Amino acid sequence: MSASKITFTRIIVILVAFVALLGVGYGVLNAGDKPPMAGTVAPDFTLNSQEGTPVNLHDYRGKWVVLYFYPKDFTSGCTTEAHNFQRDLAQYQAKDVTILGVSVDTADSHKKFCTQEGLNFKLLSDSDHKVSEEYGSIMNLGVKKLSARHTFIISPDGVIVQEFMDVNPSKHSEEVLAALTELQKT
Repeated sequence: MSASKITFTRIIVILVAFVALLGVGYGVLNAGDKPPMAGTVAPDFTLNSQEGTPVNLHDYRGKWVVLYFYPKDFTSGCTTEAHNFQRDLAQYQAKDVTILGVSVDTADSHKKFCTQEGLNFKLLSDSDHKVSEEYGSIMNLGVKKLSARHTFIISPDGVIVQEFMDVNPSKHSEEVLAALTELQKT
């Protein structure tokens, strides 16, 4: 074989290996079950809030719920997303919507986050990752699992009516409010 053919073959092998590694990396980051589909009943759960009290999803039947998963308290994207939900809280309340945030952080971390950032809605601790996994909203980083940034709008009858899997934290609250306006028309 000529030197140029050997070099070309090596480049192809390296590219194939690189693409395979990218696929494995994507699988690790996006591990977990698939999220429940729009049109299905939202999986019920009980998690502790920042006050340390249990919150049951089924207790919100009869109300609209924005269930949003986020990676970590006190990080820039999560803080921006939470601030925007807080900024728009009066608009959510006018639409009879409850906001529930979920991450794998502890209830104590949530309490500190809410206090420091002035958040007046419930943040729920999913420290064993079960709810995040059930909603297909987990990132497996190998040594640590974090909730993925996903949001589900749940109707008053407990059905997921819209899901957001590609969330931009700076625009997300406005996007959710617009979706709710359309959904509540029907």
